[in-house]
Amino acid sequence: MVPLWLLILLSAGVVLGKEVCYDKIGCFSNERPWSWTEERPISRLPWSPQQIQAKFLLHTRENPVDFQVLDAFNESSISASNFKASRKSRFIIHGFINSGEGSWLTDMCTAILTVEDVNCFCVDWRKGAFTLYTQAANNVRVVGAVIAYFIDTLVNTAGYSPSDVYLIGHSLGAQAAGEAGKRRPGVSRITGLSPAGPYFQGTPPEVRLDPTDADFVDVIHTDTSSLIAHLGFKGFGTSQLLGNLDFFPNGGKTMPGCEFHIPFLFHPDDLWHDGENFIACDHLRSYKYFTESITNPEGFFGFLADAYDHFQMGAGFPCPDTGCPSMGYYADKYAGITAQNKVFYLDTLADSPYASWRYMISVKEHSLLALFKDSQITIHGSLGETKKDEIHGGHIYRDHNYVTYLDLAVYVGDVHKMVFTFKHRLPGSLPSPLTSISVSIQSGKDGKLYKVCGNESRQENALTLPFC
Repeated sequence: MVPLWLLILLSAGVVLGKEVCYDKIGCFSNERPWSWTEERPISRLPWSPQQIQAKFLLHTRENPVDFQVLDAFNESSISASNFKASRKSRFIIHGFINSGEGSWLTDMCTAILTVEDVNCFCVDWRKGAFTLYTQAANNVRVVGAVIAYFIDTLVNTAGYSPSDVYLIGHSLGAQAAGEAGKRRPGVSRITGLSPAGPYFQGTPPEVRLDPTDADFVDVIHTDTSSLIAHLGFKGFGTSQLLGNLDFFPNGGKTMPGCEFHIPFLFHPDDLWHDGENFIACDHLRSYKYFTESITNPEGFFGFLADAYDHFQMGAGFPCPDTGCPSMGYYADKYAGITAQNKVFYLDTLADSPYASWRYMISVKEHSLLALFKDSQITIHGSLGETKKDEIHGGHIYRDHNYVTYLDLAVYVGDVHKMVFTFKHRLPGSLPSPLTSISVSIQSGKDGKLYKVCGNESRQENALTLPFC
């Protein structure tokens, strides 16, 4: 329920009109389902294109740093730019209280241009984003319409194909991408990065991002609940399934590294960045994961599961023969894309690099005594080795099988050996003269299973286990 103080704040300047029309992009109504509903209680009409002033900041390999400004309503700005109809195009769209210049959008374009020769547009609609949220949530209708008009202009003047267009939007930008896709059929793909929830969750498809808005729609959910829920918010993002593939990293609620804390000191030179991360860290993680995925295509495998707790218990593990989808830039390479929605879960690391590789570890102890406690392993493989990771915090008892899933910062390749360590033995017990232990290691990526075991007399707290 929206608190009273918030309703009062958001209701300032409520529009009582029914419809507004703008040259070249059409008319916009504030009737249901756009207003006067439980999901959208405040009625507003979107601002004009002239007031929002959406611009398309073009980066290419010819000008990766200094962008060129293109205007949807000025064809000469297109012909005078480095835009090439022979290249595919990426449109990156920011959200609330953000801009397309000198921000994460530029970083994303830079990453994309390292792997693909494309036209990369940062869609800058800051003048429509720096306002009350309810107004910005309606302004995305015009932003989406302007993007669609710009695509139409490329089609009509350069013979461009909408199938070469890929829209990437964060928060309100994801909803703007959906509006553009509705207005311009044939767009190849839309990626929603933590699509905005307030004023969109629970609304009909014509209001929000929907799987029918492009040939393929994938969504990353990172902020489906909020630690400031006592203020009346349930999260800046949405938990509603909006794509062909919906990814919920870390369950989609609280991201590692974003745990709630009150900072004692904001850096004086970066107050905006620190404040933004404090308020919306989970929400921002979506575009950080996505940007990293561009140059790390195998680090974000999603596992098919009904719920996050089922994933944590092993649902969807390992990847099937057809493979798992990679959350992020390469999600469209997944062989299992269908019209039916599929939900995937994965875990990330707390700090960049965020990518992790999932392994199942199964341990069985065959000694006469409950010998081990606080057990850890280090895996050595053809492509690297892991740090020590805890596999069981309690005692490991004889003939009990202990299974855990680890999300590791390294993909080790083919396993060569494993080092098994423990902090101390069971208090009050004598060391067993014969240590007998077996460990199975399975890779989530390809399902490869490795078995190591040891059967030796040891007094130290580390065992190097060879293949059985």
